[in-house]
Amino acid sequence: MAVTRPPGPVMDRDEVDRALARLGAEHKAVEDSLLALQDHAGRRLLEGAELTGVTKERWAATERTIALLWTYFDVYTDVLRAAREVRARRRWPGREELAELTERLCGESVAVPDAPVSGPSPEPSAAPAASAPVERFTLDGLVARINELYARSLDVVVSADAVWSALPARIDLLAAELHRTRSLARSVGVRPGEHPAGDDLEAITEELAELRARVVSDPLAFWHPAEGSSAPGGGRPDTDRYDRAARALEDVRREIEAVLQVRQDSESRLLRLRDLLSRADRTLAEARTARVEVLSKIAASDVPAVSGPPTALHERLATAAEYRRHAQWHRLSPLLEALEREAEEELLRARESLTAVTAPLAVRAELRGRLDAYRARLARLGLGDDAVLAERYDAARRMLWSAPCDLRAAERAVLRYQQAANEVLSTGGHG
Repeated sequence: MAVTRPPGPVMDRDEVDRALARLGAEHKAVEDSLLALQDHAGRRLLEGAELTGVTKERWAATERTIALLWTYFDVYTDVLRAAREVRARRRWPGREELAELTERLCGESVAVPDAPVSGPSPEPSAAPAASAPVERFTLDGLVARINELYARSLDVVVSADAVWSALPARIDLLAAELHRTRSLARSVGVRPGEHPAGDDLEAITEELAELRARVVSDPLAFWHPAEGSSAPGGGRPDTDRYDRAARALEDVRREIEAVLQVRQDSESRLLRLRDLLSRADRTLAEARTARVEVLSKIAASDVPAVSGPPTALHERLATAAEYRRHAQWHRLSPLLEALEREAEEELLRARESLTAVTAPLAVRAELRGRLDAYRARLARLGLGDDAVLAERYDAARRMLWSAPCDLRAAERAVLRYQQAANEVLSTGGHG
């Protein structure tokens, strides 16, 4: 090999020996790294998988890069071996040998074919190829180039392996949970086309099958690189689709459990519904009776009408009982929930109706109580013999105990008696 003296000073023997030791250590490290990459589980999986999409493209480029790495390593090995042979000629090398070693160890003495490391493979040509362009490196430059390409290749291998290690197993666990949920759904009559939850289970099944196939064939499509990180494999698997499927299955599972709960407690819930509607019926009947009484006892008062029994709710309750007899739990569940809400509302309306209807009687009772309370107070103080008071008391009492009672007039009469009583109380009976 013809050598040209490198620019700069020629290394002495100690410098040469230190450089050879350092480059030998780097050579060993590069070899260990390439062998580890060759034996990496992710690389073996990539070699054996039927890849698609971005993973197929990147792995094709990475395979060419790995082949180039071994070419670089072989060249590195040859150059280092040649330098060691020169150094082994003599224990005390002369200046010419030191100049050659300096050139080999520090100069751009390494020539390798300039091969692309990414993009499509070059098309074969029928014409004889011209001499391939050559890249020249120093040994340190070649090591830096090897490290760069190695990190790029390792990133693809580690990222794909991380996705394969994380997602398929999780998808399989979720698929097993999906299978159990589907079995449970069928046991309570939740089936596709008959219940929304059944349709959701079918959609989740299809999504998981498609997701698993895509993850296996194109793992790099599910990789989020870490921003600002240059370390190989820096990032995390993209679990967004998996997470959405898991949440959807959890929603369906809760719905199925609710249907199961209906099966377990439907009898007690139906009994409670019957009780609620029975109480509403009785309250409405009481309101209708009270309305007749109010209309007969109270005059000049607006008494609201009372609605009839909740026939529609009774019919739907009968439908719910029919669903229970035929074990149609998926239909019974939403019907019971609606009936429970509406039955509570119906009982509340019945109570409000009774309160509204009997309000005039409550007003009359309050006026009677107020009138008698004032009279009793005056009597205790010995002030009940006042003629004006007696006259006003009798007038108010006749109105309040007559039927029908004119509440407005009776209230005015009670107020007149109350005002007179307050005057007497304030003067102590001395006018």
